[in-house]
Amino acid sequence: MDLTSLTQALTDALFWSVGMLYSWVLVFLLTGIGIAFTVILKAPQIRHAKDIFTSLSGSRTSALQGITSFQAFAVGVGTRIGIGNIGGVALALIVGGPGAIFWMWIIALLGMATSFAETVLAQLFKVRHVDGTFRGGPAYYIARGLGWKTMASIFAIIAVISSGLAVPMVQINTVASTLNASHGVPLSSTAIVIIVLLAPVILGGIRSVARASEYLAPFMAAAYIIITFVVIFLNPVAAWNALVWIVQSAFGFGSVAGGVLGGVFVALVNGARRGLFSNEAGLGTTPHAAGAAVVAHPAQQGFLQALGVFVDTIVVCTATALLILIAGVYEPGMEADVAGSLTASSVTSVLGDWMAFPMSVIIFIFGYTSAYGAYSYGQVALDHLTANKYVSYGFRLLATLLAGYGAMVELPVAWALSDFLLGLGAVVNLIAIIAMAKWVRLVLNDWDKAKKSGNLTFDVAPYDSLRDRADATIWDGSPTAQ
Repeated sequence: MDLTSLTQALTDALFWSVGMLYSWVLVFLLTGIGIAFTVILKAPQIRHAKDIFTSLSGSRTSALQGITSFQAFAVGVGTRIGIGNIGGVALALIVGGPGAIFWMWIIALLGMATSFAETVLAQLFKVRHVDGTFRGGPAYYIARGLGWKTMASIFAIIAVISSGLAVPMVQINTVASTLNASHGVPLSSTAIVIIVLLAPVILGGIRSVARASEYLAPFMAAAYIIITFVVIFLNPVAAWNALVWIVQSAFGFGSVAGGVLGGVFVALVNGARRGLFSNEAGLGTTPHAAGAAVVAHPAQQGFLQALGVFVDTIVVCTATALLILIAGVYEPGMEADVAGSLTASSVTSVLGDWMAFPMSVIIFIFGYTSAYGAYSYGQVALDHLTANKYVSYGFRLLATLLAGYGAMVELPVAWALSDFLLGLGAVVNLIAIIAMAKWVRLVLNDWDKAKKSGNLTFDVAPYDSLRDRADATIWDGSPTAQ
């Protein structure tokens, strides 16, 4: 076998591995872990619904030198509700039929428990960084909670490469391609603009990302939701029919192919797949942002991140699906390659061609916030590996330049390798969080006791199993300790 044949064989094996990992292994693993945490924690997404939906209250309270709970939430929202979210819903409809959206809802409800768990662990085992802020996430709780220091370092390296460098490139590539196809904007122009916009945010580090996300992410999400709600308000009958179609299709009525059982399976698998990767629950990405927040009790940030899953899937994904179904642009059997433009086409078909530019702006902002949000995940992982400020600054500069470079080139093999690494990291994260389920349950039980006493702070001292693992100077039961 010559070198060319060997390279092609390796490339084919890589793409096959990515397909298997994301289409089957992670789908069933993420779903199983979601069910497990729902049982172990006694359905926190239902039992603590009030805590989840009131978690935004007080989340913007000043955190002195640190990052507020709301800022960490906003970073997660800005990264979750990205281009993949919009295109992912369209793809779920095309491949799995309207019923896929129903199963996205179910997966989101399970994912709320998983997101709560990984966020609690990110908070519980976070550490103080030299710049005065906190660092937390999978690498930190794998190292401190389980003592798997080598595995923690491997996860951190994976996160630096995949989240910190590759994901921003992919996001900006999608933005550049969309602007070029829709408005004829040269790829090089998008590259220059994005570097100019990303540089002050990324080069400013974690605090800068948090400040930008605090305002831009909510504005971005609100603008998009308002547009979809306008379409729904103007077409109430069509909206109701779309909801009925979603529910009926989920159980095989009007299925896409293969009869009732075949239709249910197609809808379930594709809905689960898109739902899991849209809200990112269990993938080990959003805990990087969640672990940086300043809160009095780990459960507080857990509830807030669970809310993020709800907003992403139940609100934004549902709004997107209704928008597409109301517009009438969806047809069973459509080609999957039209998924990226289906949402924008739906808006312009209902509200007029004048909406093409505003939608392009929204897509640009989606890509922008996702890019610097993903960078921040890589930065947190890098800080686990080294505290060297020159290495850190070099990483920021590289992330900025590569994002701009991503606007002008397509590197499918490199991105497939990044996806493969990200998927492997998710497997490691899922194994780790289920291994530490007892501490998640401990924290939630402590929260229940704290609510009864009225003292909503967490003190690690009474818990022998945690005293040598969690930082007692952070969790000493004092609201001012952080």
